[in-house]
Amino acid sequence: MVNVILPTPTLETERLLLRPFADTDAEELFALQSNAHALRYWDSPPWVDRAPVERFLARCQQLAEEGSGARLAIDRVRDQAFVGWCTVNSWNPEFRSASLGCCLHDTMWGHGYATEAARALLRWAFDTLDLNRVQAETDTRNVASARVLEKLGFVLEGTLREDCIVNGDVSDSSVYGLLRRDWAG
Repeated sequence: MVNVILPTPTLETERLLLRPFADTDAEELFALQSNAHALRYWDSPPWVDRAPVERFLARCQQLAEEGSGARLAIDRVRDQAFVGWCTVNSWNPEFRSASLGCCLHDTMWGHGYATEAARALLRWAFDTLDLNRVQAETDTRNVASARVLEKLGFVLEGTLREDCIVNGDVSDSSVYGLLRRDWAG
């Protein structure tokens, strides 16, 4: 597989701006990733110090340089509030596949922002990366994330049993898939 620089897009929806991360996002990013409630179903523990912030921001740039995906900050347009972030990663041009992920501040839950942001990112990914398949995983207990994926057209394909252990808590993950032919845009 040949690596190609994949410019991180800037995408706009009715209520949101999805944009490349900047160093100025460090404080908001730390506030989100250190929030135990917001990350209770996440596959890694909340951050307890600021060291992961720099690695996260560097990884955003690395995704673009490797040509393996894009990770975008999500801002609410009306007040520029940091909502969270979403990503399309693990892009495989040979298989025309990628993975979708999303993480939002708990104060932003229940407003449709995850669905709106993911839809915009999926539209870009299907068009730009010529995808045939997108996969997403969520903790089986995370009913809200499952609902977002289903609204987007993802189909539950199976369960990864006891695939995550975070701070001693063992959990299963639901695997969802979305095929180009099922994508409604």
